[in-house]
Amino acid sequence: MEWQSRYESGDTPWDEAAPHSALLDFIAANGPFEGRILIPGCGRGHDVRAISTPANQVIGLDIAPAAIAAADNLPKTANEQYHVADLFNLDPRFHSSFDWAIEHTCFCAIDPALRPKYPGAVAAALKPNARLFAIFYLNPAREHQPPFGVTTAELDNLFSPFFATLREWVPPRTFEDREGRELIRLLRRI
Repeated sequence: MEWQSRYESGDTPWDEAAPHSALLDFIAANGPFEGRILIPGCGRGHDVRAISTPANQVIGLDIAPAAIAAADNLPKTANEQYHVADLFNLDPRFHSSFDWAIEHTCFCAIDPALRPKYPGAVAAALKPNARLFAIFYLNPAREHQPPFGVTTAELDNLFSPFFATLREWVPPRTFEDREGRELIRLLRRI
């Protein structure tokens, strides 16, 4: 998938122009995310801005320069930053430096053949015992194109070498047409 051209042409049906309601619900129930937070595949930064506070530092990464330019052009919430970067070739300055990672639409967008690399790449960016808040798309309506679905068995297999699952739930609120199709996992880097 050529993400840059999709952003340049405005062909971004995955962009809901808002943060995920489950992320907002988690913050409402648990308080703001603290420390340094990584959001890979941040797109236009809706989740980044929802999490950003004066007391934390949120870094949004995307491989499409047009997505990062769009995110940078929107009003800032607090201390958020955006970088054009490839999660699988992450700059060493981002290694072992995050307290949290937020997954929402990056994992489901990458080619399933690359998925085995994803958990290790995220774990490499996190400090020991750091957390991953992940919204996984289990069964999207599309086939042979993003978003790609995943089973809970696949998630267990891919993530268990790097993360312990602390909790999982189906979000009570989500975007239209995603009801019952997502699974949230709160994981701890081991």
